[in-house]
Amino acid sequence: MPERLTEMLMDTWTPLIILWITVLPSFYMAPVNQSQVLPSGSSTGLKRLNEEQRVLHRSKRGWVWNQMFVLEEFSGPEPILVGRLHTDLDPGSSKIKYILSGDGAGTIFVINDKTGDIHAMKRLDREEKAEYTLTAQAVDRDTNQPLEPPSEFIIKVQDINDNAPEFVEGPYHATVPEMSLVGTFVTKVTATDADDPVYGNSAKLVYSILEGQPYFSIEPHTAIIKTALPNMDREAKEEYFVVIQAKDMGGHMGGLSGTTTVTITLSDVNDNPPKFAQSLYHFSVMEDVALGEPIGRVKANDLDIGENAKSSYDIIEGDGMDIFEITTDAQTQDGIIRVRKPLDFETKKSYTLKVEAANIHIDPRFLSGGPFKDTATVKIVVEDADEPPVFSSPTYLLEVHENAALNSVLGQVTAHDPDVSSSPIRFSIDRHTDLERQFNINAEDGKITLATPLDRETSTWHNITIVATETRNHSQVSRVPVAIKVLDVNDNAPEFASEHEAFLCENGKPGQVIQIVSAVDKDDPKSGHYFLYSLLPEMVNNPNFTIKKNEDNTLSILAKHSGFSRQKQEVYLLPIVISDSGTPPMSSTGTLTIRVCGCSSDGTVQSCNAEAYVLPIGLSMGALIAILACIILLLVIVVLFVTLRRHKNEPLIIKDDEDVRENIIRYDDEGGGEEDTEAFDIATLQNPDGINGFLPRKDIKPDLQFMPRQGLAPVPNGVDVDEFINVRLHEADNDPTAPPYDSIQIYGYEGKGSAAGSLSSLESSTSDSDQNFDYLSEWGPRFKRLGELYSVGESDKET
Repeated sequence: MPERLTEMLMDTWTPLIILWITVLPSFYMAPVNQSQVLPSGSSTGLKRLNEEQRVLHRSKRGWVWNQMFVLEEFSGPEPILVGRLHTDLDPGSSKIKYILSGDGAGTIFVINDKTGDIHAMKRLDREEKAEYTLTAQAVDRDTNQPLEPPSEFIIKVQDINDNAPEFVEGPYHATVPEMSLVGTFVTKVTATDADDPVYGNSAKLVYSILEGQPYFSIEPHTAIIKTALPNMDREAKEEYFVVIQAKDMGGHMGGLSGTTTVTITLSDVNDNPPKFAQSLYHFSVMEDVALGEPIGRVKANDLDIGENAKSSYDIIEGDGMDIFEITTDAQTQDGIIRVRKPLDFETKKSYTLKVEAANIHIDPRFLSGGPFKDTATVKIVVEDADEPPVFSSPTYLLEVHENAALNSVLGQVTAHDPDVSSSPIRFSIDRHTDLERQFNINAEDGKITLATPLDRETSTWHNITIVATETRNHSQVSRVPVAIKVLDVNDNAPEFASEHEAFLCENGKPGQVIQIVSAVDKDDPKSGHYFLYSLLPEMVNNPNFTIKKNEDNTLSILAKHSGFSRQKQEVYLLPIVISDSGTPPMSSTGTLTIRVCGCSSDGTVQSCNAEAYVLPIGLSMGALIAILACIILLLVIVVLFVTLRRHKNEPLIIKDDEDVRENIIRYDDEGGGEEDTEAFDIATLQNPDGINGFLPRKDIKPDLQFMPRQGLAPVPNGVDVDEFINVRLHEADNDPTAPPYDSIQIYGYEGKGSAAGSLSSLESSTSDSDQNFDYLSEWGPRFKRLGELYSVGESDKET
C-alpha cells in the first residue's frame, strides 16, 4: 500500500515538477531587450538605461528556483527523480555542464551533468533529516568556466504517516479529592508524534479513554482528564486504573495510535464523623491512685485518614468533671482518662461521665450531612484502699520563747486514718531532722515538748518532720513538716561592735571628737535597739574626757582640754557602760584605749610611741626596718654556708654498678666431712688474694689512706679455724675505712621431713649437759664421728 501510494504521487507530481523547473525560469529570466525597454533618442532614458544595465548586470542569472520536494520512505526499484535543472543559456548543444554541491550531493542526490536531472539514490527519512540545502551551477563543459553564478536551493522531504504517537512521560499518577463534582480537573497527559505537524494529518492527535469509564473522561484534543461521576467515595474505592489512547490522522481510520496508563488515587476529605466503638464504658480505680495516672481509654473510630481522622475528646457532663480529665493520644487517637484530683472511697464510691469526641478539621461542604462528633457514657467505680494517716494541716508553725522551760508543750499535731477501719495513730519525730534531739513528741496525742534549752541567737528556726504511723499497718506512714520559731528574750547585754583604739593628738583642742564608737546586741527587740551610754560612777568627773550620745545610737568621745603629752602619759583607759532598753535591761562595760600621738599640723597621726623622742634625727621607722631586714638576710646566708660545708665533709657511699660485696664460690660436689682433709685449702680462706692479704673496699670512699696490713704467711692445713676468724674480726673492727654497720646473716630454716629432727641446739629446751649424742652412731660412720666430737666437747667443758 505505501509503495502504491508513492507511485501514484510520483506519477502525478513528476510532470508538474519538471514543467515548473523548465518553464518557470524561462518565464522569469527571459533576456531583456534594450530596444524594448528604452525609447530611442532620449538622453534621460539613456542614462536610466545605463543605470538599469548596471543593475541587471549585477543580478543577472539564467534560472530561478527555490525548493524541490521528495517523498520519504520511497523505496522503488530505480532512483526517484527529484527534479530537473535547466538554464535558458543552454542552446541544447550539450556544451553546458551542470554541477551539484551541498548536503548529500554525490551520495544521496546525483545530478545528470548534461540534462540537469536530480535523482535521490537512497531511502530518505523526514524524521532523521527534513530538508537538504544544495547549490547548483552551470559551467562550460570544455573550459569549466562558470556560465552563471551558483544558485542555492532546498530539497524538502515530504512526510508520510510512519510514526505512531508516544507518551514520553507515561505512565502517569494523579490524585483528585473524593466526593469531587463532575468535571473536576484530574491531570493532563501529552503524546508526541514524530511526523510533520504542518503537512497533512500525520501528527494531528485525538485522545480517548479505553479503560476507566464511566468514572473519568478526557478532552479529545487537549488531553485533560476530568471526573465523570459525582460523589466518588475513597472509603469505597481508593484507586482507579485508566488507559488513555492517542491516535494520529485526526482519529480517522488508518491512523497510528499509542497508549499510556494513568493511576488515579482519590485523596481523603473529612466526610465521615467519628464514632465510638461502644456507647458505655466501665472502669475501676483505686482511691490511692496517683494524680495524673491514666485509669482507662476510650476510642472513637473515623473512616477518614490523616488530619481528617484526628479527634479531640472532652468531658461534657457528669458528676466528676472536676475530678477527671481526658486527653488525646496523638499516636493512637485514643481518649485517655486521668485523675485530676484525689479520690476518696469513703466520700464517693462511683462517678458517671459523658465523653464527646469531635473532629478537629471540619470540611464545611459536608456539614449538611450531620455533626462530626459522637458521645459515650463512662462509669468509674472507686475501690477502697488502705490509706496512710492524714494530718489536719499540711504544715505546722509553732512559736516558743528561748527561755522556755524544759518539757514545756510547744504545740500539737493531729492526724486520723481515713479508712473505715480507722486504725489508731502513733506519732514520732524523724531524728534525721532533729539530730540534737531538742524536741520530743507524745506518741499518743502528738504534743511536742522541749527537750533541751533553746537559744535564738544560735538558731532562730528549727524544722523537724513528724511521722504518723498506723498501729495496725506500719507500712502506712505519713509525714508533715513542723517549723518552730524561737522568740527572742532580752538575755544578751550590748557591747562594742569592735575593739576600738582611739588616737589623741598632743596638739588637739578642747571639745575635739577623738572617736565615735557603736554597740551591738545579739537580741532582736521588736521596737529595735536603743542604747544608753554612761561612764562609771567613779569616772563621771573625768578631768580628761567626756562622752556625748548621738542620734544614730552611737557615742562620741571628746577631749576636755588640750596639752596632752606622751612623755607625761602615753595611754588612757576610759571605761564606758552600755545599757539596752529591754526588759529587764542588760548592760556591759567596755574599755576604750586612748593613745596620745604626735600629729602634724593638719591632724595626721605620725608617731604614738614615747621612744620616738630618743630615735636619731633623720632615721625614720622605715629605715630601721630596712636595716633589720638586711641583718636577717646576712644571718640566713651564714647559716646556709655552714650547712653546706658540713654536708661536704660527710663521707659519701659510692654507688657503683660494679660494687662487689661478696665473692661466692660454689662447688657442686659434696665434701667428705671431718675425715676429708683434702677437700679444701685453709690457706685460701686466710688470704684469697695472695701473700699481701690486702683487699681494698669498693663500697665507701675513705677519708684517709689505710696502709695495707701485713698478710699472714700460708700455714699448714691443720691451722685452727677459730684463731683465723678471731684475727679477721679484729682487723675488721680496727679498719677505719669500714662502714659502721655489721653484715648479719641468719639461717633459721633447716628443712622439714627429717626423721632425725633438728640438730640445732639454739631452740633446745634442755641444757647441753642433758644431751646424749650416742644415738648418732646408729646413723652411719659419719654421724658416729660427729657424735664422738660432741661428746668430747661436752666432757672437756665439764672438766
